[in-house]
Amino acid sequence: MRKIITSNIPGIRSNLRRVMEHKQLIVTFARRDLKIQYAQTVLGITWSFVRPLIGLLIYTLFFSYLLNVNTGAVPYPLFAFSGMVCWYFFSFLVSNSGVSLRESQHMIKKIYFPKLILPLSKVLVGLVEFSIAIIILLCLMAVWGMVPGIMIILLPLVVLLNVIAGLSIGIWLSALTVRYRDFHHVIPYLVNFGIFLTPVFYPATLIPEEYYYIVYLNPMAGVVESMRWMLFSGPIPSLNFLWGFVPVFLLFFSGIYYFTKIENKIADIV
Repeated sequence: MRKIITSNIPGIRSNLRRVMEHKQLIVTFARRDLKIQYAQTVLGITWSFVRPLIGLLIYTLFFSYLLNVNTGAVPYPLFAFSGMVCWYFFSFLVSNSGVSLRESQHMIKKIYFPKLILPLSKVLVGLVEFSIAIIILLCLMAVWGMVPGIMIILLPLVVLLNVIAGLSIGIWLSALTVRYRDFHHVIPYLVNFGIFLTPVFYPATLIPEEYYYIVYLNPMAGVVESMRWMLFSGPIPSLNFLWGFVPVFLLFFSGIYYFTKIENKIADIV
């Protein structure tokens, strides 16, 4: 049976269906990226354990000992690391899916496959380091004698929200950086600045009440607070955090629509 490729713009549903037909490519590209990431390194995947611990040590010294940030019943290293796990996964998705098309331009020009697979494959790569970070976090909790509550069963939901938040920006950037290369230079600044607007290293209660709307409109603040509630059985996050996911879902679906619209032109532009 022959497959005829036309220049017609496919709909979102048909595009996602084609992605599912080629889903094995997502795993293949993820394996390729993991091999490249740890190639010619002495420690290999051990770096995935070392990097977050070094970051945790630095932030603990700065925020806990120098600034004396109070995190209540939760030890500061656990408090900070639970936020770092979510934010690093988000920033990985934004940064890597955002440049996924440009990184694979040689492949895009040679063979046909649904281009949406490229940013989606970054999710699997990010999940590897996210899983390692979660293992480290659980070990640290055991050291401090803390055990996750029953709400740990909601971890897949928190991870899903984390993924959608990252891809909602990453898919847009992957499509835009093909035509407008300046976005490639903007990505690191967006990620580095965004972490200070998110209660990763400090509790949201430190923000004056009249500015709470800034936190509520930040989807990653909702993800971080949900992660801490799930792990440490703290206060239930406010329903106001749901407002932050309204633009996320709008960006996510509009990003897929725009990506689908320009997909047939990508090979000619990159």
